[in-house]
Amino acid sequence: MGRAAAARKLAAAAAYGGGGLSVVGAGLYGLLRFEATVARKTIGDPREDPPPDSTGWYGRGRPGPAYKVVLLGDSLAAGYGVESVEQTPGALLASGLAVHADRRVYLRTLAVVGAKSSDLPPQVDRALPVEPDVAVIVVGGNDVTHTVKPSESVQHLAEAVRRFRAAGCEVVVGTCPDLGTVKPVPPPLKQIARSWSRRLAAGQTIAVVEEDGRTVSLGSVLGPEFEAAPALLFGPDQFHPSAHGYEQMAASLLPSMLAALGETPEDERLPEAFRGERVLPIAQAAIEAVRTPGTELGGTEVAGNRRGVRGRWVELRHRRRRPGTDTVGPESAEDHAPTVPAHLTAVDGGAAGGADGDGAVGTSATGS
Repeated sequence: MGRAAAARKLAAAAAYGGGGLSVVGAGLYGLLRFEATVARKTIGDPREDPPPDSTGWYGRGRPGPAYKVVLLGDSLAAGYGVESVEQTPGALLASGLAVHADRRVYLRTLAVVGAKSSDLPPQVDRALPVEPDVAVIVVGGNDVTHTVKPSESVQHLAEAVRRFRAAGCEVVVGTCPDLGTVKPVPPPLKQIARSWSRRLAAGQTIAVVEEDGRTVSLGSVLGPEFEAAPALLFGPDQFHPSAHGYEQMAASLLPSMLAALGETPEDERLPEAFRGERVLPIAQAAIEAVRTPGTELGGTEVAGNRRGVRGRWVELRHRRRRPGTDTVGPESAEDHAPTVPAHLTAVDGGAAGGADGDGAVGTSATGS
């Protein structure tokens, strides 16, 4: 991880400078603590009921063999705040994958509300027995709100990706969203939240690509579209997305899932210059991805070499969104009882739940 760590430092320094709460003076620190308290009161206590569990089978009547998908991470992955399973990111992704790949899909949702990157190991432990074809991970927001050092967050994420890739599983990571657009968070806390979010997203991008995963910038989940239409895309707590907001997130992730599984049209296999797609060194690409929501990055080769003088070569892609599909909930297990292995039908009690809720940006002095 030496080269990856150096690239992370370069990307963060070039894009955002130092920053973080470690450079905040005593007076401003007190203001930030007050603002964080106000923001938490506005957002309110987390709901006790976990999001609907989207684990199950999708794509009734479509041919096999089925694609097996695992969904890990925090409340964004779990779908915190929605009322029906059809509104969850898991159901949106699995339904879309079934339609556009014309395959059966088995989804196991293991995301936990309130999870940080350090909570990924047990989720990975439960995911690997599924023998997934692709793992989708969305994590990072709680690392920012709990002021976890970006270097620590990135290390946990990189290890999760490494374990999946070692098992032959493709990985798509939705990077940390821009928390600077959350309405209850006032300035200057808003500016610090934005800087911290983007620094973490850049570090996540580089670490994931170094481990042969793909990343999709999720700045748009709490970014420009949310800033322009907060009543439509934010949920009642003004912190988590609404059902329509989760649709926007799933629409950003689905094309990269399809690409990871080799389910892209022939005319989209190569970067398209007119769409701003190209091959770049990893640090430069990470900076651009954080600044441009919806950008996918994945490793590639130039003249047979994975690395140039400025590090790993990556493809920067702006994949076309797929037409919307009718989202359905998982089918009943009884429909598949004769053919489904027991380790796929057993649902873990820890999936999509958790007592710890997401909160407003904190001000612990332990931040980087």
